[in-house]
Amino acid sequence: MIVAVCVDDRMGMLFHNRRQSRDKLVCADLLHMAAGGRLCVTPYTAKLFDPAVPLCVHETPAECAETADVCFLEDPALLPPPDVIDTLLCYRWNRAYPFDAVFPLSLEGWVLTETLEFPGSSHERITKEVYHRA
Repeated sequence: MIVAVCVDDRMGMLFHNRRQSRDKLVCADLLHMAAGGRLCVTPYTAKLFDPAVPLCVHETPAECAETADVCFLEDPALLPPPDVIDTLLCYRWNRAYPFDAVFPLSLEGWVLTETLEFPGSSHERITKEVYHRA
């Protein structure tokens, strides 16, 4: 399974059960990454995408995601066990936001295989990191 998350500089993900930020170009990249499968999201996350975009919407997206699917998770409580994640896409906002929920997985034991920086629609610079299990 491919899991995608967005984090700030301190690995924060949510503040008062809301996303820290959003970016249209991150959403476009997620759709591109999911081209070989489906993009699986929660109903809350589905609101980021055009209603015409086919998404797999589920309260716990990791439960319905298959090997080729991208599971975009904004809530760290919904992350599946690390042993079922083959690839981790980490989009970094490159700034610090208030947070009360943090990305819970250690990146030790993961291999960073790709880094790409791009200007976002809401951020001057977003860093996309692609990790694979060692």
